[in-house]
Amino acid sequence: MPLDNLRFTVLLALSLHAAFAGVRVNLSLFALSLHASPFTVGSILSLLALLPTLFSVHAGRVIDRIGVRRPLLAGTASVICGIALAFLVPRLEMLFLVSCLVGSGFMLVHIAVNHMAGGMGQPQDRAMNYSLLALGFSTSGFLGPMIAGFAIDWIGHRRTFLLLGGLALLTLVGLLARRIEIPRHQALEPTGEKPRLSDLFRNRTLRYVFLASGVLSPAWDLFTFVVPIHGSQIGLSATEIGMILGAFGAAIFAVRLMVPLLLHRVGEWQMLILAMLSAGTTYFAFPLVHGMPLLLTFAFVLGMGLGGAQPMIMSLLSAKAPPGRAAEAIGVRSLIINMSQTGMPLLFGALGEALGMTPVFWAMAVCLVVSGYIARKR
Repeated sequence: MPLDNLRFTVLLALSLHAAFAGVRVNLSLFALSLHASPFTVGSILSLLALLPTLFSVHAGRVIDRIGVRRPLLAGTASVICGIALAFLVPRLEMLFLVSCLVGSGFMLVHIAVNHMAGGMGQPQDRAMNYSLLALGFSTSGFLGPMIAGFAIDWIGHRRTFLLLGGLALLTLVGLLARRIEIPRHQALEPTGEKPRLSDLFRNRTLRYVFLASGVLSPAWDLFTFVVPIHGSQIGLSATEIGMILGAFGAAIFAVRLMVPLLLHRVGEWQMLILAMLSAGTTYFAFPLVHGMPLLLTFAFVLGMGLGGAQPMIMSLLSAKAPPGRAAEAIGVRSLIINMSQTGMPLLFGALGEALGMTPVFWAMAVCLVVSGYIARKR
């Protein structure tokens, strides 16, 4: 039964994440079609992570206390409301509110689903659970941009929001149709002291995992942010941009299929270091080519480099978190990621508007290579 519940939840999360990934692409291209500057596009995308940045740790604590069902329902409803507003009021200023609703809603779902994956089955099943969940997110990471890219060219931006809203609605219907069993987790032992965020950072392994997330997350975000802008600047269609983003998602899916094999040969930290170094090299070369075959190849290589890191990070978090605080640890990781997603689009947008997209790619490449070298030395 726990495995059936996890598989069912992965399918629901796949549908919602496909909608989220598609909305992210559509927000960028729709804003550009309304003559928004790169900085404005960055501002809109940064709002996808603004509220999650403020509330992700608190959301994790609430999920530790009340379980996952109500957060799943609330988060899915928020995503649907945001997409509906984008369809009903297709104006540039409305996209700022849409980003807040969609981003905060998906944050709740993401923390809840990851909490379930870490708590189902035996401890030795944890890595496999996260591999299954990661495969689901990889599938939706491939489908969402592809659906959005083709739909924009065929039916326009506004109707694409309606299509993506249908995917999110499937998740809500599934949650209402089947009550998911919530695994019992070890509760916090009463000590008379209120749990503090600093307690998690005193854990040496958790601290390094948080740092790795803080480096790899901007690398992921940069790709989904700059490819629509870079592609538009070099004359690619929405379909071609969607194909590049889809190739990135397909590579993530492929490498996560191999995670069970890699677990027996490569340690978690070795995979994280490899992800940093390979992604940094690819980012340096990416803006130097304009042809679709090479762009698709580089997108696939980058996805292979980054795709295997997330299951390793989540497995380490779930294993090393204090009893009864697993969702809170996931919330801290979400906080770090969302801080990156809030600040990096603004930074990338401002840098891109001032200097062009190439320095943006190269700055990220330097950060990744240096971080990978430091991690290797440690």
